Amino acid sequence: MKPKVLFVSRERFRLPLEGAQKRKWDAVGSVVDHRVLAAATAGSTTRNDRFHLVGKKPLLDGPLFYLLLPWRIARELRDFRPDASLVQGIHETVAFLVARRLSGARTRVILDVQGDWHEATRLYGSRFRQLLNPLNDALAGPAVHGADAVRTVSRQTTGLVRALGVEPAAVFPSYVDAAAFLERPPAPLPDARRAVFVGVLERYKAFDTLVEAWRIAGPRVPGAVLHIVGDGSMRDRAAQLAAELPGQTEWSPRLAAEEVAAAMDASWLVCLPSRSEGLPRVALEAACRGRAIVGGNRAGIPDVVDHGVNGFLVDPEDAAALADALVRILSDRALAERLGAAARTTGENWGVTPAQYGAKVEALVRSVLVR
Repeated sequence: MKPKVLFVSRERFRLPLEGAQKRKWDAVGSVVDHRVLAAATAGSTTRNDRFHLVGKKPLLDGPLFYLLLPWRIARELRDFRPDASLVQGIHETVAFLVARRLSGARTRVILDVQGDWHEATRLYGSRFRQLLNPLNDALAGPAVHGADAVRTVSRQTTGLVRALGVEPAAVFPSYVDAAAFLERPPAPLPDARRAVFVGVLERYKAFDTLVEAWRIAGPRVPGAVLHIVGDGSMRDRAAQLAAELPGQTEWSPRLAAEEVAAAMDASWLVCLPSRSEGLPRVALEAACRGRAIVGGNRAGIPDVVDHGVNGFLVDPEDAAALADALVRILSDRALAERLGAAARTTGENWGVTPAQYGAKVEALVRSVLVR
């Protein structure tokens, strides 16, 4: 029989699922009987037989999510009666441990460490969240030691867990949609010199640094275009940059996975100057499409980007250095092609099919259930 698994996260979903998300969860559903407790994007329905989501609140959306999460988890433990739960993040895992005690359930919990938990109050959301740094840091120990097992995604996240004296039960990357990014051979570089950024417009993605860097780099490569794909609290900076450099800046708040792949194919490089990344899914997708990567030299990005081989690593606080890296690739087609070819090899080594990803999840769950 398939094990029953409850997935818990703060991730936002749009129902009904489409594209990459549908392929991922169809594969997961083929090997485990699953339910997902998470959040909904604006305008999405919030419930079906597999997904129980919370709609976005106009005020205190984050605090309310976490305040009510233990009771929501406890309800799922009573109604769904999962054998195991894969919980993304230390805050969500602490909520699960409270819920397990409230409900009296014996469900095994697997902490899914996708990034550096220290950054949750330092680089995400309002700067007032930094007041919660001590509390945020204090939750790591109870979450890591209270979980029945831990899964990590990179050398950095594995190091964080080992520093607390725990060995991960499994280490494998986040899902990369090979169907959209790897099944086709890389497209030749287009004639137009283009760079693309894909991600939320937030501080942890160093989008502020990218804006400053493009103000420097754009005029140095006449005709070059930066395509921004994403939305977030820094959307005003994207709009302002597009107004300042209208012929050299494009902004798409949201694209489907297949459209992101097309945007990468239309570019010479993918830029991901993040200050924090567990394992950079966008960098892996760029590698699958055979595109050079300009990334921040932090966290999990160096796991994917080999400086001078398949891209360049820069300090995400240094706009001038980021501008130099962008100019260097956008001014040298041969360099962009060489880095992109090496990146494709990286993508082939990292990419997995939906079935392979589902098999990794199933193996992790079953390994915990037999302990």
